[in-house]
Amino acid sequence: MLRVTVLCLGRLKEKHYIAACGEYLKRLTAYCQPEVVELPENGDIAARIPKGSYVIALCIEGEKTDSPGLAKRLEKCAMEGNSRVCFLIGGSEGLPEAVKRSADWKLSMSDMTFPHHLARVMLLEQIYRAFTITAGAKYHK
Repeated sequence: MLRVTVLCLGRLKEKHYIAACGEYLKRLTAYCQPEVVELPENGDIAARIPKGSYVIALCIEGEKTDSPGLAKRLEKCAMEGNSRVCFLIGGSEGLPEAVKRSADWKLSMSDMTFPHHLARVMLLEQIYRAFTITAGAKYHK
């Protein structure tokens, strides 16, 4: 089963974001082994990337894709023998340039800027949607 880690700079404080993330993490356990790791805003995110991970950095200059495209990317990772995928979400200042350069894939959710707290909820929902697409579940319409 694929292990999916979401490394985040910054901590969630708002109850509605915490609840939404909790809901998607609970749903994801049917498809993968999810975990969210929160680091301080000034934390060393590169040092916390699990070894052997396929690393996906969220950044505005990254590639845009739709939900089926993300599903295909995650499925390809698993088929190529990657047992672990690690998504990186920066804090209010984004991700360090060196971290973005070393990522396997840079992903942009939109040309718009979102607060990193909301981006976390959106990412977890999209990961869940990707797995339901691959599984042929009815969640994705």
